[in-house]
Amino acid sequence: MCGIAGAFDLIGKRDFSRNRLLRMTGAIAHRGPDDEQVYLEPGLALGVRRLAIIDLAGGAQPICNETRDVWVTFEGELYDHQARRTRLVQRGHRFTTQCDTELWVHNYEELGDGVFRDAHGQFSVALWDRNERALLLARDRVGIGPLFYAQHDGWLLWASEIKGLLASGMIDPRPDARGIDFVFNFYSMPSERTCFEGIRQIPPGHYLKVKDGAISKRQYWDLEFPDRGEERQFQSDDDAADELEALLRAAVRRRLVSEVPVSCYLSGGLDSTTVLALSTQEMSRPVPSFTIGLDNAGPTDERHKAAQSAEFFGSKNTVVNITQADLAVALPRLIEANEGPVVDTACCCMIELAQANRAAGNIVALTGEGADEALAGYVWFKGPHSRAQDWLGRPLDRVVREITLSGLIGGPRGHRPPFRAASGFRFDQQLSWEISGQSREFLYSREMWKQLGDWSAYDDLAIPRERMKRWHPLNQSLYAGYKVHLPGSLLMGKGDRALRASSTEGRYPFLDEDVIDFCAQLPPRYKVRGLTDKWLLRRVAAKIAPDQIRSRRKEMFRATMSPAFLRPTRPTWVDELLSPASLRATGYFDPAAVSQARRMQSSRSKYSLARFSLDMGLTAVISTQLWHHIYCGGELADLPAWSPPERDGDGIESPEVRYGRYKRPAAVKL
Repeated sequence: MCGIAGAFDLIGKRDFSRNRLLRMTGAIAHRGPDDEQVYLEPGLALGVRRLAIIDLAGGAQPICNETRDVWVTFEGELYDHQARRTRLVQRGHRFTTQCDTELWVHNYEELGDGVFRDAHGQFSVALWDRNERALLLARDRVGIGPLFYAQHDGWLLWASEIKGLLASGMIDPRPDARGIDFVFNFYSMPSERTCFEGIRQIPPGHYLKVKDGAISKRQYWDLEFPDRGEERQFQSDDDAADELEALLRAAVRRRLVSEVPVSCYLSGGLDSTTVLALSTQEMSRPVPSFTIGLDNAGPTDERHKAAQSAEFFGSKNTVVNITQADLAVALPRLIEANEGPVVDTACCCMIELAQANRAAGNIVALTGEGADEALAGYVWFKGPHSRAQDWLGRPLDRVVREITLSGLIGGPRGHRPPFRAASGFRFDQQLSWEISGQSREFLYSREMWKQLGDWSAYDDLAIPRERMKRWHPLNQSLYAGYKVHLPGSLLMGKGDRALRASSTEGRYPFLDEDVIDFCAQLPPRYKVRGLTDKWLLRRVAAKIAPDQIRSRRKEMFRATMSPAFLRPTRPTWVDELLSPASLRATGYFDPAAVSQARRMQSSRSKYSLARFSLDMGLTAVISTQLWHHIYCGGELADLPAWSPPERDGDGIESPEVRYGRYKRPAAVKL
């Protein structure tokens, strides 16, 4: 994987400054510390930072075709590039490297805009067709690779991270209240909007086509489920399990192709153990694994289960132990990497895990993400999925919302506007989102509500409501998970941002195109049977893992939230960010409400829903204030604000230096 950045003149053929482009690529150097290259022509600038994984010696970018009229910069992996290369050579195309990047230019010559539908892998990519003077910017199907863009003075700018856009000096970091509200509602980054005004991201499964000064957004893929009752049928359960095993094995095999060391992230649960088992079998040797251990820093601890799994498959297991103090130290680094507020503090653990993986010499890590979306692993997928539930949910959504606010929270209503129902979503979907978002009802300031007006975060969800009505209710819920939680949280804060901060790459066998398509066609009984989640995957695991592993129940990986930052011994910057002066400076939150929420949170039962909602809300407040300080202000706390790294000729400040800026701060005992 790499990092890409560039610029395109929408109104002419002006020259783009090479130094400006180098500032953009320098800001994302952690994504590609191995090489930096640029290509410029009138009206166009292409830049790339390379993390060398395939064809280490010859895979430098940008890459062009034989006639130098099609150019590409690319981050990610095309897992079937070798087979496709053979077919293209047979059709007369000439390759100059062994890198998968070069496949793009030749495949584009064959397929034009259809190149993205034909691409199998994870990617963000910029393709330049000089003859047509057309630029294509695209992102993979499920959103593993990010790509952001903005406009200024007739220029379209893009980069793998927002830092690349800000480093251009052409884009001002102004907050977008709607983006922040999306985070509070769905504990995920928006799928297209960002928390910066005027900066957008290409949604998963989409591409931008830029031609004749016009920008059009087009969708080339979407997850599709069969109509209810039309799901695929099998001769036997064993036949279904055998096919899933074969698809997963092929997905793992493709993701093990690398010229640099590969490891596995291991929780000891069903998903990660299955990936480790298949990796071990495909490599014919043990694969090293890395595990998070929570020392009183979360409701569960994975070390014992991970140790069992690692021992069974002969894996050398490295445990990264995390305390509550470690979470507080990691949060500023995470927020800088994530470029937006984070509610799920487990992301702090993942940024430490990636750092340990890199320190051990590994560049690539296989993970089990995506299994829960494909095969209904989360607890909210286990409820009754019937049309009756949908019918009952229509009047109940308002009732539950009022009960949770007044009964569970018991807090003031603040300045919130009248309730507005989100039509077209199943009741269980709305309920899980309401529990996470209800704290905003009294934490937001009057000014924040005024900025939001009558807008709802649900307006940003591009959900095909009419089409979904034809699907089984379980599949409706799974679709929402694929579109909201997966790209906005699991593949962002826990995935791309945590991994790339340490110059490593994540690969996801359960997000293989063939695996996703197969699981989408399965009857719901193969996903949830009674109270057993991922039923068919457990049948697969029965053939490759011991009984105690395949029967383990799903445990969500969660770390301590607001108590990690509000402990009696806590970093001084927490109180600085939550001071009335800082809260008034940003304007997002009511200082009196935040103070009351802190008192309420400490007095609630540790295991109550009220405590959980308050934890999420206060964590979101802290991370939002921290994000504003790092990117939009710099005067709220005694912490460094973000600025583009200094360039020294053609060199750059190393990622290790940049991300080492956040040391363990002084603590205050109150």
